[in-house]
Amino acid sequence: MSKPSMTRDLWALTKPKITRMNVLMALGGYALAGGLWEPAKVLTALLGTALAVASANVLNQYLERDIDGRMARTAGRPLPNQRMAPQAALWFGIALGVASVVMLWALVNPITAGLGLFALLAYVLVYTPLKQKTPLSLLIGAVPGAIPPLMGWTAATGVIDPGGAVLFGILLVWQLPHFLAIALYRKDDYARAGFKTVPVVRGDRVAKAQAVAWSIALVPITLALIPLGVASWLYGGIALALGAWFVGWSLRGLRPDAGVKWARGFFLFSVAYLPALILALAVDVSIF
Repeated sequence: MSKPSMTRDLWALTKPKITRMNVLMALGGYALAGGLWEPAKVLTALLGTALAVASANVLNQYLERDIDGRMARTAGRPLPNQRMAPQAALWFGIALGVASVVMLWALVNPITAGLGLFALLAYVLVYTPLKQKTPLSLLIGAVPGAIPPLMGWTAATGVIDPGGAVLFGILLVWQLPHFLAIALYRKDDYARAGFKTVPVVRGDRVAKAQAVAWSIALVPITLALIPLGVASWLYGGIALALGAWFVGWSLRGLRPDAGVKWARGFFLFSVAYLPALILALAVDVSIF
């Protein structure tokens, strides 16, 4: 097998799958905002968002390179595997972040640029170190993680209003059961790395109860788009069905025999849930 190239390793540091998902969320936010469809502006907003997310991913791996070496899932990454000098990753991440802020400020609007900068700094400088100190990092990290659809919304409208705030809220709350599921089925790996996840610090029962609570809270937040006029009850019916299914999955975790298999299944369902919800929104908006 050939040795990975520097270009391939730099690309891997950006976590392309995560970056792509965040770009899709930003695109959804732009489309739902109902602003003028200006191709150059849309592409600039999406590229700026992608650069901000990629920067956060790179800098996160720079800071956690030693920790990643202790986890089976991440030991093969370029930095813990020592295929790349840490300084190269550091300057690459900084360059991506600067390019993102400059591009969004100059070619989109200052609000979107400010949101991108806030998300980047909060993820790297607040969430990343707190992962080794407190399970509250789950909620703190969900804040920058929920910014991309709001960036898409503000790129179209130039303002933060209730519709954009609800999109932010949907992604924020969705992340909590999603990451609790990951923390449950990768509990041993996270414990070896020294991460203070909810299952590691407070136990599986508390983590599962929190997953149920956040899954239930997600349902009314998704439906809040209807009274705001962003979506109709066509979307509402699908959101309600998806939400009931989500809650049902979380409730299964309270059974005594619910272990790693349930946690992994719940995680996979949460991954499918979000694009299904966005697709329902897209169909609703295109029809009405």
